Amino acid sequence: MTRSARVRALLALAVIAVSLYIAVAVPVRLGLDLRGGTQIVLETRSTSTTDAGREATDRALEVLRGRIDALGVAEPTLVRSGDDRIIVELPGVQDPKRAADVLGRTAQLAFHPVLGTEGGAERSSRPLPKRPHDRVLPDESGTPMRLGAPALTGEHVKHAAARFDQQSGAGWHVTVDFAGAGRDGWARLTGDAACHPAGDPARRVAIVLDDKVISSPQVAPSIGCEAGIRDGATQITGSFGPEEARELALLINGGALPVPVETVEQRTVGPTLGAEAITAAGWAAVIGTALTSLFIIVVYRLMGALATIALACYGLLSYAALAALGATLTLPGLAGFVLAIGMAVDANVLVFERAREEYTTRRRPSTRSALAAGFRNAFSAIADSNITTLIAAGLLFFLASGPVRGFAVTLGLGVLASMFSALVITRVLAEFAASRPFLRRRPRLSGIAAPGAVRDRLTRRDPHLMRHPRRWLAAAAAALVLAGSGIAARGIDLGVEFTGGRLIEYATATPVDPDGARAALADAGFPRAVVQSSGGTGLTVRTEALTNAQEAEVTAAVRDLADGADKVRDELIGPSLGEELRRGALIALAVALGAQFVYLAARFRRLFGIAAVTALAHDVLILIGVFAWLGKPVDGVFVAALLTVIGYSVNDSVVLFDRIRELTRKVPRTPLPDLANQAILQTLPRTVNTGMGAAFILTALAVLGGPTLTDFALALLVGLAVGTYSSVFTAVPLVLQLQARRREPRR
Repeated sequence: MTRSARVRALLALAVIAVSLYIAVAVPVRLGLDLRGGTQIVLETRSTSTTDAGREATDRALEVLRGRIDALGVAEPTLVRSGDDRIIVELPGVQDPKRAADVLGRTAQLAFHPVLGTEGGAERSSRPLPKRPHDRVLPDESGTPMRLGAPALTGEHVKHAAARFDQQSGAGWHVTVDFAGAGRDGWARLTGDAACHPAGDPARRVAIVLDDKVISSPQVAPSIGCEAGIRDGATQITGSFGPEEARELALLINGGALPVPVETVEQRTVGPTLGAEAITAAGWAAVIGTALTSLFIIVVYRLMGALATIALACYGLLSYAALAALGATLTLPGLAGFVLAIGMAVDANVLVFERAREEYTTRRRPSTRSALAAGFRNAFSAIADSNITTLIAAGLLFFLASGPVRGFAVTLGLGVLASMFSALVITRVLAEFAASRPFLRRRPRLSGIAAPGAVRDRLTRRDPHLMRHPRRWLAAAAAALVLAGSGIAARGIDLGVEFTGGRLIEYATATPVDPDGARAALADAGFPRAVVQSSGGTGLTVRTEALTNAQEAEVTAAVRDLADGADKVRDELIGPSLGEELRRGALIALAVALGAQFVYLAARFRRLFGIAAVTALAHDVLILIGVFAWLGKPVDGVFVAALLTVIGYSVNDSVVLFDRIRELTRKVPRTPLPDLANQAILQTLPRTVNTGMGAAFILTALAVLGGPTLTDFALALLVGLAVGTYSSVFTAVPLVLQLQARRREPRR
């Protein structure tokens, strides 16, 4: 074994050992749809008119969403209920009381000049007359302090962070950075205070949060009169512990609520997915993974078996990473996990297919040398496809929130784990097996000493698929027209997350099985109703907008299950995927696609980037059109599936473009259509085998996963088929047509 092989083996063992320890010691938090959580009902105290109060409640909802994200709670649900209530559901919260306290704080932050103290030992050297807007508040020691009008508010703050300074002995404090006009305002405020002598109360600046002075530091003697602090930064000091400092920074960063809120109710709620659905999803995942593993073993024999072991290690690594980061696993998160499984399978298939080429076409002397060449030649395609996905995951995490952010976390972690499992763990196992004498004597057992059924058939027929690229583009255009006509004719059926609906809560004398309620409501004609247990014996039903007659049917179905079910709440609710969340997700997606285009243009050529993004748009529109024709809802589950499809599609296109680039360097004078056709034929075995591997998992989810997962798996299956097709028969023909039209020289 070479030194590099020993290093890889030791690294693999170390990572697996650490992951196993984390997986055993640290549980993964499950989301609201899988486990339930804590429900907090907040009520806004607005004295405005109904429309203005509703608008203030909507603004408060977005501020609260930012606070929850900063608390580290992934995948929360926030909806407006009626005109003045906000329902917040938090999965896996360790301290519900603290969460309620943080959410209920108004967080009105202001920076005031200090005019003097009243009744204390210290007096200002230049007492000023009282003015109507002056305020008297006690400072940290309890001494009444007269404050002038606020010079700055929280809106002028750019960022706040909790810090620990051990060297100066200041302990925990909060640093505050001002932006724009706030920097000049801070300089003026501190410059005016610096005109008073040291020790004068008027040399202090009071920092007030919700009518309480939390800090009133003196301006340092080194700051001159009217000069002020010009760097736009300050520190809030006090007797802060770590949690208090982090909470203060969180409140400052999240911004002030436009109106005060009060916690009126707090309870536990059950999962939005029933126990049967969760069990079915688990069995579907197990069966689908087993079928995928069996398929890989049948196709690649011993190497397939070793890849299956590496995939199991991938699952362990991903789970441990989610647990270590405290991430919350929900259905959208599972979507990212499914995509990463597909990419982990794809990376192994890429290596094995390149190794097959090396052994059968280039006549490598041994399976070991063929494997080494396969890993070396496949690295570029694996790196490019994973980097484009990581770019999208990173931008979605930083620019979006809610379920889109949860998807980005699991996708990013899964991609990193899949690369490690394919390039390190699989390689260690494969190289060790290839060096064994029994495999050298029986190379066909390795699975890479034969071309494979797909490659063998393509070699015999040698079709020229890119002879008429316009025909493929015409077929793509026809598919877009068909999808667009479905959207125009039948419309897009937006789910409750986008449109809002109705929330009905029932109090029952005995607990009601949520699974039974879901089945009863589905039989009554409400298959999309979201049913949760609430507060022990209660039951909540969340549906789309209902007429009074439909509401009576829902109530009758619930009362058939529990005698004496009383309706205690019946309110209209807003969308859980609110306007700002939707806008943020769309902006994040657009920026992610733009970043992918820039990366592809830099790594390949601008035409390839245009073709890849166009093929992506083609896939998205067709998937939406299929759901429109089928009358399926476009909801949060569909959004997760759509993001997954985008990842699959980009991955396929990058692998194909990478092979075109490789062939261009080898035979630069060959016409581009011939190179593209050759690249398609060489990568088609990888495309078919990767697609089949992912299809087993998705088919199992569609057949066994229950109603919720059926739509999710159906969207992924459609997207997988369309993405695979478009990467070959839309992206490549588009490159050829753009090349011919613009007559750009190839490099």
